[in-house]
Amino acid sequence: MNIVFLDAATVGEVSLSPISRLGDLTTYPTSTPQQVLERVKDAEVLIINKIKVDKNLIDAAPKLALICEAATGVNNIDLKYAASKGIPVRNVAGYSTDAVAQLTFTQILCLLSRPYESDSFIKSGEYSQSGLFTKPDAQFTELAGKTMGIIGMGAIGSRVASIAQAFGMKVVYFSTSGTSHCSLYPSLSLEDLLAQSDIVSIHAPLNERTKGLIGEQQLKMMKPGAIIVNMARGGIIDEEALAQAISEGQIGGAATDVFTAEPVKEENPLLHTTKPERLLLTPHIGWASKEAVERLIEGVADNIRKGF
Repeated sequence: MNIVFLDAATVGEVSLSPISRLGDLTTYPTSTPQQVLERVKDAEVLIINKIKVDKNLIDAAPKLALICEAATGVNNIDLKYAASKGIPVRNVAGYSTDAVAQLTFTQILCLLSRPYESDSFIKSGEYSQSGLFTKPDAQFTELAGKTMGIIGMGAIGSRVASIAQAFGMKVVYFSTSGTSHCSLYPSLSLEDLLAQSDIVSIHAPLNERTKGLIGEQQLKMMKPGAIIVNMARGGIIDEEALAQAISEGQIGGAATDVFTAEPVKEENPLLHTTKPERLLLTPHIGWASKEAVERLIEGVADNIRKGF
């Protein structure tokens, strides 16, 4: 069995032995649109993470019998054309739930507690010269008693909700699908959620209902001191509107792990705010804990075993 992984560098330093044991595995760190057509010509199993799988690529792989997405989202694959050719597409769901939930609260706590400022205060020598045992202006915000508004109450949103409750927070949510299937927490309209929440955390897929869901108008609905976190997909929040809201102090802060274009472009407005201390950016790493990546590779291997 010929197995080809077109963008193996995206999963980092992890053993691919669960996959290589199943056949003849060929890996490429990255692949350009021009390179993929040659690299898939003998592939029976194709593994991709962010590579676009379109009609041209599928037609260039006459032996292709299975497409494995090394992720959960499959919006980079032409599912209809793959189905028309009788080629199944398999993704890996649920492998990163704990990782994303953990990074969500890492971002929230960093925005509200500002540990890097205090760390710098000590390492710079200012603390030693201050004459005080503390830093009086280092007050931070507690989570207890605040309202967490979750956009998208799927597996990750549900995990975030349970952690928020452990901090003593009130949880509300907005269903992007229109189906309020979770009875554990109040389901609100988007407008009400934005108006009531101290923290808004996004955990929804990118689709026709969520693209541009949070724009200038929606950001103005938020409390002045509220923060918004996007751990889902770039494109759900209007990046220009968010940068403006940060620069103008319209909201308390924001964090995002995802961008409309990845890697982020130098001209992205989020890189040019006038209040960068209110904005925390990470390079789409929420899915990539050591344990999650290992689960991902095992999941891909399991999909191959089930497909043959």
